[in-house]
Amino acid sequence: EFISAEFRDSVKAVLDNALNGMETANFEFPLYTKEGERVEVLLNATTRRDANGYVSGVVGVGQDITERKVAEKQSETIAN
Repeated sequence: EFISAEFRDSVKAVLDNALNGMETANFEFPLYTKEGERVEVLLNATTRRDANGYVSGVVGVGQDITERKVAEKQSETIAN
């Protein structure tokens, strides 16, 4: 599984909300590669509408923020 059980319901809710017209920005969660490597992802889910304004789908964009999260953790360690 690419999405752990802990986050599966949350990610589904983000995508379901977008299908219902409620967009989500900057939702963070871990994703796992085929090799089992953890990747931190920033997800944005945007509602896609047709010419009549009806929901026709969702555009989901995930950005790898793993390096940023590591840098943040290192900064916190240095600050303390």
